[in-house]
Amino acid sequence: MHRKWWALIAVCAAIFMLLLDITIVNVALPSIQKSLGATFSQLQWIVDAYALTLASLLLTSGSISDIYGRRLVFSAGLILFVLASAGCALAQDPAQLIGARAVQGVGGAMMFATSLAILATTFHGRERGVALGAFGATTGLAVAVGPTAGGMLTEWANWQWIFIINVPIGIAALALTLTQVQESKSPAGGRIDAIGVVTFSGALFALVLALIEGDAWGWDSRRVIGLFVASAVLLGLFVIAELKQSRPMFDLGLLRNRTFLGAGIVAFTLSASMFAMFLLFVLYLQYILGYSPVETGVRFLPLSGVSFIAAAVSGRLTVVVPRRMLMGIGMLCVTVALCWMSLIDASSTWLDLLGGFILGGIGIGLVNPALASTAVGVVEPQRSGMASGINSTFRQVGIATGIAVLGVVFSQSVPNVQATTATLFVEGFVNALHVAIGIAAAGTICAFTLIRERDMVSQNGGAAAEPQPSPTPAT
Repeated sequence: MHRKWWALIAVCAAIFMLLLDITIVNVALPSIQKSLGATFSQLQWIVDAYALTLASLLLTSGSISDIYGRRLVFSAGLILFVLASAGCALAQDPAQLIGARAVQGVGGAMMFATSLAILATTFHGRERGVALGAFGATTGLAVAVGPTAGGMLTEWANWQWIFIINVPIGIAALALTLTQVQESKSPAGGRIDAIGVVTFSGALFALVLALIEGDAWGWDSRRVIGLFVASAVLLGLFVIAELKQSRPMFDLGLLRNRTFLGAGIVAFTLSASMFAMFLLFVLYLQYILGYSPVETGVRFLPLSGVSFIAAAVSGRLTVVVPRRMLMGIGMLCVTVALCWMSLIDASSTWLDLLGGFILGGIGIGLVNPALASTAVGVVEPQRSGMASGINSTFRQVGIATGIAVLGVVFSQSVPNVQATTATLFVEGFVNALHVAIGIAAAGTICAFTLIRERDMVSQNGGAAAEPQPSPTPAT
């Protein structure tokens, strides 16, 4: 087999591992809570630490790889991810696990930012389509099998194994990367936007910290108010810094394109609503309905499995159906699914969630391929890397802030997850769902009103006459 196909296997293995860690951890959270004595806010941080560093460093990692080499940055990310995974498995308390998860996110950003660039420089012509199709299938598969795999590893071994399994996969992927992937850099070079990294990541961290710890510290305390002020100031400095630079990390001018802005809002709202609810879904299934980790993972299969199938269908439809319709209908399905699940009460069973899980899976599957296609389709080909990175950043910021906001709403009714009654838990759960419904509804409106086919750019720089298919159903 030619070395370029081994390179594809290396990239797909690494990305599978990276994306699996976004979903696989959720099912294990109750077991982690019992094992390490974690609080609800610490459970939020176990998920958010990964999302925050991934979101903060995604664009910067791409810039660094343009300067120093994509294989180098990808390999360094693999090493960091494997070491951090081992650190997660060895963690003796929540703080150690949260720290290791943050480092995992750094490694994940380095891999994610360079993966498509490696494939683009390795494959050409018809073979590039095959490679990107394999990459897209890998991302969808990781999301589909994550909850079930997490449940099996947690119940049949222990929660540490959801991290230990990354070590052999990562080592194998690293060996293939070092021996089969050719080095490549951007002919134009690049620059590292240090100011942008510091201000953006600082603003995001301060906001999420204030939201997650607001209950414990007091919403009117100096610490919480100070964090909100710091977040606003840092965000303002980030905007100023990006506007002043000739080659910014985050080209804010792209947001003047209403279709690109709409795609970013859809990415954010999908993550901040349905995906951010996954943490509470898992807690509900295990603490209230009494399911084991494996049983919990199996009950996520209708959502993840239907999403995988719907994404394949949606990917083909993008050549004949306007992206606005696919994303709008998809977000509408997510909104209705959340409404459906908000009708539960203390006597409800798993079957009362099933319809919402299936409809939500359809919605996610409809949105993702059209969203990925739109994110890169509104800019010239040479700017597609930044456009894709910005859209992925919107996704991770949505997860991080969504978990924090929904957690605030939930914790108003449920101060102690493990010691609460079914009635109080369901009250907090439904309240969080109501907020998620509002977020998803906003995304639905923006999808229908902001996305326009005439904003698409063809490969030769002109306006695209019709939708172009996306090879990668983004997660």
